[in-house]
Amino acid sequence: MINVGIVGGTGYTGGELARLICNHPGMELKAMTSRGNAGKPVGSVHGYLKGYVDLEFKSSIEEDDGLDLVFLATPHGVSMEHVPYLLEMGLKVVDLSGDYRLDDEKMYSQWYGKGHDDKDNLTKAVYGLPELFRESIGKAQLVANPGCYPTASILALAPLFAADMVDGDVVIDAKSGTSGAGVKPTIRTHHPNCGETVIAYNSGKHRHQPEIDLILHKLGKGGNVYFSPHLVPIIRGILSSCYLNVKKKMTTEDLQELYTEFYSGERFVHVTEEGSIRDVVGSNHCQVAPLCMGGNKVAVFSSIDNLVKGASGQAVQCANIMCALPEGMGIDFPGLGV
Repeated sequence: MINVGIVGGTGYTGGELARLICNHPGMELKAMTSRGNAGKPVGSVHGYLKGYVDLEFKSSIEEDDGLDLVFLATPHGVSMEHVPYLLEMGLKVVDLSGDYRLDDEKMYSQWYGKGHDDKDNLTKAVYGLPELFRESIGKAQLVANPGCYPTASILALAPLFAADMVDGDVVIDAKSGTSGAGVKPTIRTHHPNCGETVIAYNSGKHRHQPEIDLILHKLGKGGNVYFSPHLVPIIRGILSSCYLNVKKKMTTEDLQELYTEFYSGERFVHVTEEGSIRDVVGSNHCQVAPLCMGGNKVAVFSSIDNLVKGASGQAVQCANIMCALPEGMGIDFPGLGV
């Protein structure tokens, strides 16, 4: 049994981690921390965990907690405060923030607006997208869990970049539910402001832009990636619509064959004929739907649950790999469907 802890347990991703781990046959949740709720029962903050998580929030992780692995569900800039001492304790760490996704200090400073305080571990962290970096994840002590938009977008485009099929620039039009903004309310996510509208925000300057670009260009050549996120009035889910030219004319059948071969054997990525958020909500699955739009013009639609495959489910998937457990253990179930 792998003993795990969660730092930052009061947010959506922290609660989702606890929901997945509390019935995980290979992991036992031993500790959850919260600076503001220390001493309170976890079930008093996350009502859906009553009867499943019999813990009180702690203020910090200690050596005598007897942990093997820690998930960091903290905001960017906070995780780097915890990682050094957790690694010194010999623990494996999966960080769900953006602190270790970019392997370049200058790039991190440019996009996150502050310097990085843990430069040594920044270059040692492994990017936690199992479908692309499974072997490295299995050897890692520190894994940087991908962002939700990057997960959907990279999985949509990876087969074409890896096959050197991309001709020129790529446009990504991605739409996310309001839970992606986190548990703390903002003016933008206040229901009267977002409940019956679609909001385009941070186009060209979203922090997930360099993450998407960095990973795709590690796979293969291509032009610039232009990423435009949108907020839609649903709670969970992302639909990433990607548009590009490829180097030769392809039919939809050609694309389906390419994608099916690339993701052959992957439990959590499925090649479909259309994109649907509803099919994946509540699950760790990603559906990708490549489509020829005529000649060499291609669209690829990718859908995930931003809190599961886009965050906590993928973090558990990475932890399973790091701990030599079956990759799908504790997260292998279908979406809600309705």
